[in-house]
Amino acid sequence: MTTADDRDGDRIELLLVEPNPGDTRLFTESFRDGKLANNLHTVSDGESAIDFVRQRGEYADAPRPDLVLLEPELPGVGASEVLSELRGEPAVADVPVVVLSSSDAGEQILRSRGLDADHIIQKPIEPGEFIEFVQSVEDFWLAIIEQPSADD
Repeated sequence: MTTADDRDGDRIELLLVEPNPGDTRLFTESFRDGKLANNLHTVSDGESAIDFVRQRGEYADAPRPDLVLLEPELPGVGASEVLSELRGEPAVADVPVVVLSSSDAGEQILRSRGLDADHIIQKPIEPGEFIEFVQSVEDFWLAIIEQPSADD
């Protein structure tokens, strides 16, 4: 995993995989307004997510993400394929993935599908809920970086 010393100015490199342009805009504005120290990168489909993580094509110069926020309903290459690619690529297998559920019932469905995500967070519905969502992402991230490594 990227350590704080490895990141530019302790900024978190976030990759948001979200096909809905309206939600992408709300996420982008909320992360900016929430003042979470991050660089938010967005892609709209699974194929682009895989290209971004593998740093190929138009994403050859993209940074390695520290955290991936993944919408489960993607056009083309689906979320389970994205997760499989991430888990199968040694260079990024340890990157935490948060799947964005649209509801409590959606969370149960995602778990029943066996998606290999590190965490499932309910996606905000109302614009005002996005700041709270940003805080939950920050809390999740802080919990990850505060975990002792196997070397400790």
